[in-house]
Amino acid sequence: MTQLTSRELNQDVSRAKRAAEAGPVIITDRGRPSHVLMTYDEFERLSGKRRNLVDALSMPGLSSIEFDTPRAVISVREVDLS
Repeated sequence: MTQLTSRELNQDVSRAKRAAEAGPVIITDRGRPSHVLMTYDEFERLSGKRRNLVDALSMPGLSSIEFDTPRAVISVREVDLS
């Protein structure tokens, strides 16, 4: 995660925008975090914009996530109809 001062942001906005492509950029004011710069796509993802399943599954970076679901065990039981 990148951190820039307000002065650094004002002096080189292009650098901040490039850094935001890799992840959120924390902007500090007098040494304290005050704002976060991120891409619009990341903002939409975090704000809960509705997507369809195909879009959600095609998000970049998901191929590196291991997802192994346990197999469901369904057993048959006798029914008492008396």
